[in-house]
Amino acid sequence: MRTDAGIRTAQHQIRHRTRSPPEDPLSRLSLIKAVLGPFLRLMFRPRVEGAGNIPGSGPVILAGNHLTFIDSMVMPLVCSRPVYFIGKDEYVTGKGIKGRLMAWFFTGVGMVPVDRDGANGGVAALNTGRRLLEQGKIFGIYPEGTRSPDGRLYRWRPGIARLTLMTGAPVVPFAVIGTDKLQPGGAGLPRPGRVTVRFGEAMEFSRYEGMDRDRYVLRAVTDSVMAEVMTLSGQEYVDIYATKAKKAA
Repeated sequence: MRTDAGIRTAQHQIRHRTRSPPEDPLSRLSLIKAVLGPFLRLMFRPRVEGAGNIPGSGPVILAGNHLTFIDSMVMPLVCSRPVYFIGKDEYVTGKGIKGRLMAWFFTGVGMVPVDRDGANGGVAALNTGRRLLEQGKIFGIYPEGTRSPDGRLYRWRPGIARLTLMTGAPVVPFAVIGTDKLQPGGAGLPRPGRVTVRFGEAMEFSRYEGMDRDRYVLRAVTDSVMAEVMTLSGQEYVDIYATKAKKAA
C-alpha cells in the first residue's frame, strides 16, 4: 500500500511531466506573424492571386519558382495554413544568441533543416517531404533545386513527381514575382517593394499511381507542373539545371 507521502510524490511527478508539453515548431508561427507580420507586409506589400486554390485540409504540395532567399519568408504571410520547407541545416546550427534566434525563427516559419550537401542529401529531403505529407501537412518545394541565377526558370528535378505519386497529394503550382528586384543576387538585406504570389489550380496525378519509378512518367509529371509555373510567372525557360548554370558561370 502506498503511503500519503508516496501518493503526493507520484502526483507531483505526473504534474511535472505534463506541465510543459513538447512544442510543435509551428506553434510559434502565430506569434511570429503577430510580431513581424505587420512589418513584413509593409515592407513587401504582398499581392496574392488564387489563394483559394490551396485545399483547406489534407496533404498539399506547393511547387514553384525560386528567385531569392526571401521567397520562403513571404510564403507564410500569404498562406492561411502552415507551410513546411526544406532548408539548409546551417540556418539552425549557429552559435550564440544570434544562432539561437535564427534557429527559433526559421523553424517557427516552417523550415525543416536537412543536410543537403552530403551524398544522401536528396534522399533525406525526399523522405522528409513524404513524412510531412503523410501527416496531412503542406510541403513547399522549389524543384529548380537552388535559386535562379538570373531570374529565368530553369529545368526542374523530378522529386516533386515522386512525392505526388508516392503520397497522392495534389500539387498546387505557384509563382513568386518581384523578390529578385528586392534582393538582387539573393544576398544582403532586401529593400521595400511589391511582391506578387500567384497560385494555380490544384493538379492531381492519380492516373499514374504506382509508377513513381518510371523515369518517363516522372519527367512528364514534373514538366506539366513546371509549365503551369512558367505561365504563372511569365519567366523565360532555360532547359538546363540551375546548379549546372551556376557552375558554368
